[in-house]
Amino acid sequence: MRNKISTYWWCQILGWGAYTLVWTFFYFAIRSKPQPYFFQSLFTDAILGLIITHIMRTVIKGFNIMRFDLQKQISLLLLTALVFAFIDSLVFVSIINFFNWELPQLKQFSYLNRVVRSLLTTSLFYIIWNFIYFTYHYIQKGRRDELDKIRLQSLVKELELKTIKSHINPHFIFNALNSIRALVDENPQRARTAITELSNILRSSMHSEKLELAPFERELNIVKDYLALEHIRFEERLQVEYDIDEDTLDQPIPPMMLQTLVENAIKHGIGQQMNGGTIKIVSDFNENYHELIVQNSGTLKIENNTEGFGITSTQTRLNLLYGKDAKFELKAIDEHTVQAKVRLPVQVEKNIFK
Repeated sequence: MRNKISTYWWCQILGWGAYTLVWTFFYFAIRSKPQPYFFQSLFTDAILGLIITHIMRTVIKGFNIMRFDLQKQISLLLLTALVFAFIDSLVFVSIINFFNWELPQLKQFSYLNRVVRSLLTTSLFYIIWNFIYFTYHYIQKGRRDELDKIRLQSLVKELELKTIKSHINPHFIFNALNSIRALVDENPQRARTAITELSNILRSSMHSEKLELAPFERELNIVKDYLALEHIRFEERLQVEYDIDEDTLDQPIPPMMLQTLVENAIKHGIGQQMNGGTIKIVSDFNENYHELIVQNSGTLKIENNTEGFGITSTQTRLNLLYGKDAKFELKAIDEHTVQAKVRLPVQVEKNIFK
């Protein structure tokens, strides 16, 4: 608050000071003969202008004129300028009359006539003053609106990301629990390991809400736990292959995105094949991109390309995080294989997660 008041008063002092200097310059530059009481009148005019414009500003703020629509603002500010210019002229002429500082050639005019003559000049300066005041607040309002818009977009983006990241397919959890239950008597050791794998996945999902990006290695380990649990259900019907460039392990990717792609491959690919099939996960560099590829046995159905949480959430997250810098495609690479590929810009900084 102090900074705003200080800035305002500095503008007032400098503005009316400049007004005084300009009139003084013209007085010495173009005068033909000395003008009595010139400086007394000039300083009175400047001080009066400073006081009355401050009162005018108080009225503008008191009636919240800057809150109205643009057309009404302009109309009210013009009216306010004329009203206070008239008050200024009335007071100024009264002071000049009281101290007898009026120029001899103007004494022939009536009091009201001199007020009108003063008003013609004063109103111009008051309109300029209000124009500057309006322009300043219009720019400030534009900046505030832009900041509010940015904050709102950021909030919406954060909420969208949290909604997407917190999603875990409930069917997977139920299937995993049923698989673990079946193993309790048959293979207790594997059941304990499966519980740990499921726990890792659930913990990762909870932590992912706090992260915008996560190391690929971390996400790959989660997917390995996920596939290990699914292998209990599918047994030999699920085969997994990895082709991972170790240099990509520290590259940042959106958390849970890789699992979403693999989960989609299980649901629409392996789960639809009577004899099961293979899931292959590839991570490599291609030019300036980090390519993540998930291939699965199966055929690509048109509805799978346009519907489903897995596909839409992946595309939405990439748009929110990278804009046009990231690419996603889902296509059939042959009659029996579907491929989901994500291209992310390479992150050079290795300490992004530290």
